[in-house]
Amino acid sequence: MKKYIISIDQSTQGTKALLFNQEGALIQRVDKSHRQLINDKGWVSHDPMEICANTIEVTTRLITESGIAKEAIKAIGISNQRETSLAWNKETGEPLTNAIVWQCSRAASICETLSKEQKDLIRQHTGMPASPYFPAAKLAWILKNVKGASQKAKQHDICYGTIDTWLLYHLTNGQSYKTDYSNASRTQLFNIFKLEWDKEICAIYGIDINDLAEVCDSNSRFGDTDLFGLLPNKVPIHAAMGDSHGSLFGQGCLDIGMTKVTYGTGSSIMMNIGDKAILSNHGVVTSLAWGLDGKITYVLEGNLNYTGAVITWLKDDLKLIETPKETERLACEALKEDTLYLIPAFSGLGAPYWNSKAKAAIVGMTRTTGRNEIVRAAIECSAYQITDIITAMSEDTQIKISEIRADGGSTKSDYLMQFQSNIADVIVQIPNTEELSGIGVAYAAGIAVGLWNQEIFKKLKSKKFQPQMDYDLRSKKYNGWKNAVQSVL
Repeated sequence: MKKYIISIDQSTQGTKALLFNQEGALIQRVDKSHRQLINDKGWVSHDPMEICANTIEVTTRLITESGIAKEAIKAIGISNQRETSLAWNKETGEPLTNAIVWQCSRAASICETLSKEQKDLIRQHTGMPASPYFPAAKLAWILKNVKGASQKAKQHDICYGTIDTWLLYHLTNGQSYKTDYSNASRTQLFNIFKLEWDKEICAIYGIDINDLAEVCDSNSRFGDTDLFGLLPNKVPIHAAMGDSHGSLFGQGCLDIGMTKVTYGTGSSIMMNIGDKAILSNHGVVTSLAWGLDGKITYVLEGNLNYTGAVITWLKDDLKLIETPKETERLACEALKEDTLYLIPAFSGLGAPYWNSKAKAAIVGMTRTTGRNEIVRAAIECSAYQITDIITAMSEDTQIKISEIRADGGSTKSDYLMQFQSNIADVIVQIPNTEELSGIGVAYAAGIAVGLWNQEIFKKLKSKKFQPQMDYDLRSKKYNGWKNAVQSVL
């Protein structure tokens, strides 16, 4: 009987179920979007029960539509949108409120009350500056503002987590209250040097360390599931990683210095730095890439709130385009001499600036600026932001990044990929398959159950973009971007 691996990729926009055959090829995909709940304050939320229901639906459809024997499924892997945070009733599994999405900065006031000493402690222990971006402040906000939450916490009738923990809990009928090293390291509650929940930081945010999930290797056996009765026998969930970590693994970035960029709603730029942590002095953060078979790997990472989401803004809010496909043509038709920059600080600026109060701006308009130029600036702002982070990582590690491995929806734009190569002066390598987050956890699960070994990474093929812009023009454009950013800080 042929053997298969399922991966569940729960992202900001929706949930995907992916099916891989025993040769490691992706042979089926089913996805479903969920609602983006945005109120008049700009707070962004997701309904965790909707996400749960969608997970059941897409996995059911995947198995049914593929026609495979249910007994042939050997393992499941989960990748997830990372810093999106929620708390739920330990007894019933019911969420206390909607999940607070990673983009949402409603917890900024929590971070503003922290003393300098507390902020220094947080950065020294977690590798990250205190920010409403991370779950620690979001969970503290829930305890402070959601009716009944603080009482549940006092009674220890509460579970905290990111989406991986939420799905694991429900897929195993409450038997698995776990997370992996990659997700734990992004909560800002985890000591990345001691590899344990940090008592001092948990106390700062009012969270009892005993109420947090068990932290496990990313390829450990998190529990078993029959997908709510869909399967005749339970199968192991044998991998869990944050989506960006999953794509780093799926890209085969297993050696020091290897770097990947995920172009999604936002973007994650990650650089493998090996088994020793480096604290950044240039505005990026240190996290755990994963834990595999008892061995920890660290990364430097920079996160951007708005990259692909800028194109959605052009379409849904400004009505400048009807489909994202139009942007390629319009960018190519824009006047080459136009000096427009778009700074997408719709919810502040993330790495390497970390300014939650910055506002979005269009800078450098002239009388020649029109629709085409605005669209081009919206595309190019992703490449500029990513170049900021690549530069910071090189300065921290003294490693020249000459190649990045790219994935995500925006890699379909040849204009963006070539501009990225030009402005960062790097080779951009794009695999000829999508779903790198899902591939990463599928490969991790498949290796864990003995279906594959690391030779599986050699099956990925790619195309490359080479730098084609001369030094003077590159410097002029990038310096213009840096000046535009300074105008909103």
